[in-house]
Amino acid sequence: MGQNLIEKIVQNHAIAHETRLHSGDYVTIRPKHVLTHDNTGAVIPKFREIGASSVANPRQPVFALDHDIQDISEKNLAKYKAIETFAKEMGIDFYPAGCGIGHQIMCEQGYAFPGTLVVASDSHANMYGGLGCLGTPIVRTDAAVLWATGQTWWQIPPVTKIIFTGKLQTGVFGKDVILTLCGLYNHDEVLNHALEFSGEGIQSLSISDRLTIANMTTEWGALAGLFPIDKKTLAWLKTREEVLRKHNYPSVPSDEDGNGIHPRINAKTLKALSELTLSPDPDAKYIQEIHLDLSTVTPVVSGPHTVKTYQTIRNAEKKKIKIQKAYLLSCVNSRYEDLAEAAKIIKGKKVAPGVTFYVAAASAEIQRQSEASGNWQALLDAGSIALPPGCGPCIGLGKGLLEDGEVGISATNRNFKGRMGSKNATVYLASPAVVALSALKGYIVGLPEGEETSPKTYRTHLEKKLEKTTPDILEGFPKIIKGTIIFCPADNMNTDGIYPGKYTYNDAMTPEQQAAVAMENYDPEFRSLVQPGDILASGFNFGTGSSREQAATALKYLGIQMVIAGSLNQTYKRNAINNGFIVVESPAFIEYLFKHFGKGKLTYRTDLKILVDWQTNQIFVGDKSFPIESLGKPAQEIILKGGLNAWVREQLSSKK
Repeated sequence: MGQNLIEKIVQNHAIAHETRLHSGDYVTIRPKHVLTHDNTGAVIPKFREIGASSVANPRQPVFALDHDIQDISEKNLAKYKAIETFAKEMGIDFYPAGCGIGHQIMCEQGYAFPGTLVVASDSHANMYGGLGCLGTPIVRTDAAVLWATGQTWWQIPPVTKIIFTGKLQTGVFGKDVILTLCGLYNHDEVLNHALEFSGEGIQSLSISDRLTIANMTTEWGALAGLFPIDKKTLAWLKTREEVLRKHNYPSVPSDEDGNGIHPRINAKTLKALSELTLSPDPDAKYIQEIHLDLSTVTPVVSGPHTVKTYQTIRNAEKKKIKIQKAYLLSCVNSRYEDLAEAAKIIKGKKVAPGVTFYVAAASAEIQRQSEASGNWQALLDAGSIALPPGCGPCIGLGKGLLEDGEVGISATNRNFKGRMGSKNATVYLASPAVVALSALKGYIVGLPEGEETSPKTYRTHLEKKLEKTTPDILEGFPKIIKGTIIFCPADNMNTDGIYPGKYTYNDAMTPEQQAAVAMENYDPEFRSLVQPGDILASGFNFGTGSSREQAATALKYLGIQMVIAGSLNQTYKRNAINNGFIVVESPAFIEYLFKHFGKGKLTYRTDLKILVDWQTNQIFVGDKSFPIESLGKPAQEIILKGGLNAWVREQLSSKK
């Protein structure tokens, strides 16, 4: 059987795998690079806990400070300094606060190079797929293990093929494409899949549009979103090589000879890339195909509170949705092209009274380019407020957060309740053009041009054959777990709801403090209902959103034994297992709970006593039983050791 593009790239980065790899295979991988940002401060102690004294390959990690750069408190500056000192000691590439958002730096500086596998301790690593680089998120524990050993584990996900035909209308952008897909296919059709984009429609998409689409495959539920390597990819990299050679920005390191040749984007690497033949085999297998005619996509607005609902801009205009804040920033839509589009719309005009418009470039280089072109000044002259190149309001940090009752229109990638400020605020997502126009008008509005049509799309589903496996329980792993169910009847429970973003980069939070804020954004009453030893049950796509590991550890520290969900976000599952916390799927059991309890409350403290039998992979409730997914040997072993850090520490000790 042939391989698709995802499988081929993984094969090239796999360790000790001579046979052809396919979806479902567990594999040990050695990624080309691993990015950490502000969370580097939390990874360093994990690295030290492992017992490692040096980094396996100093050229593999990349540090870029970007999330909380507006915080100039002594505490945060000390953390940033500690990260910089560690980077210097270990010889790791380091980008201080102000250089830009890590994902943009990874693309600009050639770390996310086409044809390679690159990971990041951040859920938007998918963005690298816009350049033909297989980007996928890992978690903090994985990052520490990668620093120490250069490798980690991964299970190759099912692969969905996305086929684009047609060409975007004027005034329609990549953001409209991905928001449309998120809204049309909003029942977990691609949850935990890797996506391969193909079709003649791709040729009409700019690299900026591709990066936007790949970035928000995360919100769609996917673990990766990969575009092919084509002439546009090569042309973009050639332009980057010329820019880096001409300007020699301070952030660009020299090679070992000090001759100023960029170590990743240079004539030699571009020549090798132009000769690379990397494409899916004719008999490559996919779990499904989704077709979309780009010419039928129109400007849309997503939300509020979720990317799974959307409406056309014309429909939104009729409602006259008044806004108080507008945002053009984040890793998904604050590149040069985005700022230029907004500047073209807003030049010579003024932001509407009562509206505050925040802008921030994705990187310092983009801001310099925008300043040189006059676009930046046009935005400022219109009354926009500039923020430094970083994440800021997108993650709910720094200036410009939404207050109670406010409505925001944003070019960011997430509109979860409470993410950008008050949980009593409302956020809609849209393209930079819609955001700029709305800031001028004071309500959500779009460009006048463009014919409104219904998206032409269809899905071809290929049945997935389920293989029955005989459970194999490791010695010491509990064969039976008993507990009382506490039920949260919500689908798409996101990590902001489980563990608020405002605490994410407080690395000093103790286990008790983490437990004390668990589920704060979802249900403030949750903690008072939980008792030690409870088993949490919740709906489908549990743990979607940011890759913060505290969304798993906070529940563990609260005394919850395990989580049973209809389906799990794979990054959340990885975080939990890596921290020795059991999370599993049982769709039938969750459907039973929905029917039995309904959705009248945020949290039910039930009187259901259940027994989980790992020998038969069954949940028993009275005289009823429900299948539950098996926990494989790797997961059992990590859980038995108390987490991946402890497992690796033991491995390193045995080699001394």
